[in-house]
Amino acid sequence: MTDVAIARALLSVSDKDGLADLGAKLAKGGVELVSTGGTARALREAGLNVRDVSDLTGFPEMMDGRVKTLHPMVHGGLLAVRDDPDHAAAMEAHDIGAIDLVVVNLYPFVETVKSGADRDTIIENIDIGGPSMVRSAAKNHRYVTIITDPADYDELLSELAANNGATTLDFRKRMAAKAFAATAAYDAAISQWFAYADQQEKFPAMVSMTRVLAGPLRYGENPHQDAALYLPGGPHVAGLPQAEQVQGKALSYNNYNDANAAFELAAEFRGQDPAVVIVKHANPCGVAQRGTLLEAWHDALACDSVSAFGGIVATNVPLDGPTAEAICQIFTEVVVAPGADDAAKAAFAKKKNLRLLLTGDLPDPRRPGQTLAIIAGGILVQDRDNGAISTDDLKVVTERAPTEQELKDCLFAWTVARHVKSNAIVYAKDGATAGIGAGQMNRRDSSRIAAMKAAEAAEKYGWGQAKTVGSAVASDAFFPFADGLLAAAEAGATAVIQPGGSIRDEEVIAAANEAGLAMVFTGMRHFRH
Repeated sequence: MTDVAIARALLSVSDKDGLADLGAKLAKGGVELVSTGGTARALREAGLNVRDVSDLTGFPEMMDGRVKTLHPMVHGGLLAVRDDPDHAAAMEAHDIGAIDLVVVNLYPFVETVKSGADRDTIIENIDIGGPSMVRSAAKNHRYVTIITDPADYDELLSELAANNGATTLDFRKRMAAKAFAATAAYDAAISQWFAYADQQEKFPAMVSMTRVLAGPLRYGENPHQDAALYLPGGPHVAGLPQAEQVQGKALSYNNYNDANAAFELAAEFRGQDPAVVIVKHANPCGVAQRGTLLEAWHDALACDSVSAFGGIVATNVPLDGPTAEAICQIFTEVVVAPGADDAAKAAFAKKKNLRLLLTGDLPDPRRPGQTLAIIAGGILVQDRDNGAISTDDLKVVTERAPTEQELKDCLFAWTVARHVKSNAIVYAKDGATAGIGAGQMNRRDSSRIAAMKAAEAAEKYGWGQAKTVGSAVASDAFFPFADGLLAAAEAGATAVIQPGGSIRDEEVIAAANEAGLAMVFTGMRHFRH
């Protein structure tokens, strides 16, 4: 059997959008409509003849609607193998009629959780009969058509129109696959709520996660790799996938990865003075915070203008025209901001390939959550690195305490360093990065690379000295030896912020004292691999 004519349809939906039109067109095609509760009322209000499920089963809906479709007269009509003589005989013996089409969407469990409903209300929005019908129909897709998404109503009607009131096996197979994905996602949402919200488990014994395809990407990190963007199936923070793309071609895998790095760092300055972040290959290459966005752009760019070419720019405040014009002076792949005025949009419009993303807001950098990393044979799960320090958390470990300005520069450098790939070294002065060393196999080399970039910037812009002179330097983890700290001192740094905790802390502290550095320990490290 390939094509199956639709003679009887069972409809039971929580989402009534498009229901009346679907019911009317099915009825016009001679399909008998069977329904339940609110769905039956909605169809009758649309002027359609509907047979109640209770009439089909011989039992009334009971227990506040908890029991209505869990009955052999329903599931026998869904599960029967119609060309099996024994099944056909059982149907005839028990007067079970075939059900050819099931249109079901489930109780709004996720929406109920999002609404902040109490526990009893959430439990009542766990659908039982709906998933049972969906799975029965999907399993028996050789004979039964299952529709779980209102977005598929039009395709169903087109299928019926093209096949004289029947559906093809190919169509039923596609809808069955979608149906099982829908029930799997539904159960995953319920299991996650029970584990994380209801039972407060951080690492449940079993985790099911749902991801919804947003769309394919042009390719992955490299052209020979296929890639796609998926969205979480449940509640999640808004980010780049939810942003308004004002202009430019579609974002690539690398664009998303790099832009997210810039976006997350810009969020560190949420609600503060204007800040600009420039990222290249997921590492910041310039960050500055100033009284105006244009000033912040110029100082962020000056940190490493070579790396900024073809980079990503993110801001913590809406873009203005002068800043947009300045950004357009160099090749930029993506610009991310909470908003942009008309002058900024007009400036960017001249660069048709530049992608402009407006997020409306920035996420809370201290929000809870977990991150995943896939390894061969497993998945690593950890808390988000949302740890934070304040001035009160710092421990002065050197003979000289940092000045007020050095302390500000230390905290600024520390904020940036937590977003730099380890081993990370960040020099900062007066609210701007002076040099950034990222991803090296030892901390000394990161210190030297950051200082080298600062020296190159001084030469390019004609400054009398590199901005590392008089700067603060942040290290994302402790200095295991004094050499990395001494490299920073050679570059002119006068203050150091680091976690501490090395077995050679005393040696490092002694070297800092000898060099006249002020150094504070945070007691917290920020590896980022």
